[in-house]
Amino acid sequence: MVSLWQKIIKTGRVAEPPPPRNKDSGDRPPAAAELGGSVQIRHVDAGSCNGCELEIASAFGPVYDGERYGARLVASPRHADALMVTGPVTRNMETALRRTYEAVPRPRLVIALGDCARNCGVFAGAYGVTGAVGDVVPVDVEVPGCPPPPEAIVSALRGLTGR
Repeated sequence: MVSLWQKIIKTGRVAEPPPPRNKDSGDRPPAAAELGGSVQIRHVDAGSCNGCELEIASAFGPVYDGERYGARLVASPRHADALMVTGPVTRNMETALRRTYEAVPRPRLVIALGDCARNCGVFAGAYGVTGAVGDVVPVDVEVPGCPPPPEAIVSALRGLTGR
């Protein structure tokens, strides 16, 4: 047991070095500046292919460790400061996304994660798609990519927290 603790202490934290911030602290959305460096995030899948969800899991996993920058995933929109929306907004999710947005207390932020959330991506013009996230709720931060790599997600979160 002692040798295990010695190995843990000797090894230290094993994580990727911090990626550069996506935005300077001066360019942060006004609502993000009010949050004091800590952002609670509720993820909403508005109709994605689950590629972005895999990258979110990596961004908050042990390698990239998004929580070390003050961002944390929460289970309820009532506990959230921001919504992280993936995928184009489908007809079945339009009302649910609006209601979830209204359930988040002010000041609130919306992150459109991935090309589908930004501009419908490959699903543009599909019969079951209402539009991009910005067509349904106001978007504060956009993260490009199909799917965006964990580094880009963590970089955007660092832009919100200022860390």
